[in-house]
Order: sequence, then structure tokens, then C-alpha cells
Amino acid sequence: MARRTSSTASFVVTTLVLLATVCDAQLSSKFYDRTCPNALSTIRTVIRSAVSKERRMAASLIRLHFHDCFVQGCDASILLDDSSSIESEKTALQNVDSVRGYNVIDEAKTEVEKVCPGVVSCADIVAVAARDASFAVGGPSWTVNLGRSDSTTASKSEATGDLPLFTDDLDTLISRFQKKGLTARDMVTLSGAHTIGQAQCFTFRGRIYSNASDIDAGFASNRLRGCPSLNNNENDKKLAALDLVTPNSFDNNYFKNLIQKKGLLHSDQVLFSGGSTDSIVSEYSNNPTTFKSDFAAAMIKMGDIQPLTGSAGIIRKICSSVN
Repeated sequence: MARRTSSTASFVVTTLVLLATVCDAQLSSKFYDRTCPNALSTIRTVIRSAVSKERRMAASLIRLHFHDCFVQGCDASILLDDSSSIESEKTALQNVDSVRGYNVIDEAKTEVEKVCPGVVSCADIVAVAARDASFAVGGPSWTVNLGRSDSTTASKSEATGDLPLFTDDLDTLISRFQKKGLTARDMVTLSGAHTIGQAQCFTFRGRIYSNASDIDAGFASNRLRGCPSLNNNENDKKLAALDLVTPNSFDNNYFKNLIQKKGLLHSDQVLFSGGSTDSIVSEYSNNPTTFKSDFAAAMIKMGDIQPLTGSAGIIRKICSSVN
């Protein structure tokens, strides 16, 4: 009888320890309530200012969070510059001369450090910035789970291998997202952020000059003017809005465009091309409320991908370096 009691007690203690470990690894929206109560309002002020100066920055900050979370999890590894021990993710094909907003995150970090030195991680700032950027242009808001630590490493190879490409077909896109624990519906939902995005000419030149059956001829002709056929550095970097109708507003026009064969990128149009995601695109094109609600849920889900917590990471003083 004594042995059974001892065994039971041991089991209970072990269980409690395991539960405590799991809880410690979980994120919480209240993580900074006591240690830095002004953290979120400080970040919000910086993001609102940045977006008011340049509406495009909203899409850039959402994309920055996405490209961070898809490589090593949401750990701010994308912010790290090259060093003797780090090969920066910034130079990966999917990021170089494309991902933006680093300066805005740096500014937010500087302001947060003034009120709470060494408390708030760069990874959490990136996550909060994406939420605030969405809301600043009419998109949804959501409760951001907090408590991420920052990584001390980066992985250019993982960025190159795991981040979506503008040439990806539907099956490849679905596979990339499933690898991160996200569904095909999550993938379509998150792609909806392209409604406020822009793309460089080299990413869609082949599509608009293709005369393919999956692109509206009038739409393609219109886009030719801003994207010359000649390949050179100046032409390649010319920008075009992914949504011509309401390029500065977070809405569901992106999905309406796809149904009309007006997706600028190949990786956009494949979402409505006779495949398994057509019904999701149709649903969002008819119901902006559902899209925004699903987008908020998908951003929360994405923000929970493999976070570092506690001593698994650090709190960087400067987001671009391990210090």
C-alpha cells in the first residue's frame, strides 16, 4: 500500500513538472503586462507613423512577419545581418531586394528599449507590428500572443528552401504551408494580404507576356506598360500593385481579381485555376467578413510556429545582431 502511495505521489509530481514546462513554453497575450505595460502602445505609435508615411509599408510588415515565421519559426532570425558566424536570411532569393520594413522594426525596438530596456524581444515586435499594420489599412486586428525570445542564429538555406516562390504551383504552395503546420485554407487566407502588396516586374514579366489562357488579355496589356520586356536591373525593379482596384485598402478584391484571371503573380492565379482551392477563393470573394476573420485566425496560428521561449533564446538589444 505504501509503495502504491509513493508511486502515485511520484506520478503526480512528474505530471505537475511536465505541465509547468509546457505552460512555460506557451505564449500569452499578457506576457508584458507587468514587465513592460507600455510595450504595445509604444510599438503601435511607431507602426501607425510608418504606415501613414507610406501605405505600402503595411504589406511589407505583414510579409516580414510571414518570412520570419517560415524560417526557424517566429524568432526574428530574418532581422540578423551577416556576421562571422551568421549567413543572413536577408540575402536569400525570396528576401533580397524584396523584404522591407527592417528600419521600422529597428525604430520600434529603439522606442521600446527607452521604456523597458532588455525586456521585449524583436520577435514579438515583428508579430505586433504585423497586426498593427493590418489594422492601420482597414484590415483585421487580433490578439497577439507574446513571450517569444530571439534566436542567435539564422538560416539562409532554410529561407531559400522553405519560403514560397512566385513560380510555385498550387501543390507546391500547399506543401510548403503544410510543412509549417498550416492548411491549404490558411495558405489562401494569408495570400489575401497581397491585396495591399506590390510586386517587382521580374516576378510577373513572364506571366503578362505569355498570352496564356489563365490571364485576362486586357489586364495583361495594361500591365505591360509598367513592366518592359527588356531584362535589366532598372526594369526588373519596377513596382506594380497586386490589386489595381483598391491597392491601399485591406479588402477582398484580391480574390475577385483571381476569379477574373487578374492575378498578377503565377503563384496568385494558381489559387483559382480549377484546383482544390477554387471554392475558398470564391467564398472570400463573396464574403469579406469571413476573409478578415479567417485572416486574423491564420495570423495567430502562423505567429505560433516554433517560437523560442525563455532561455531557449535571448532578448536582443539591437535586432540586427546578436549582442
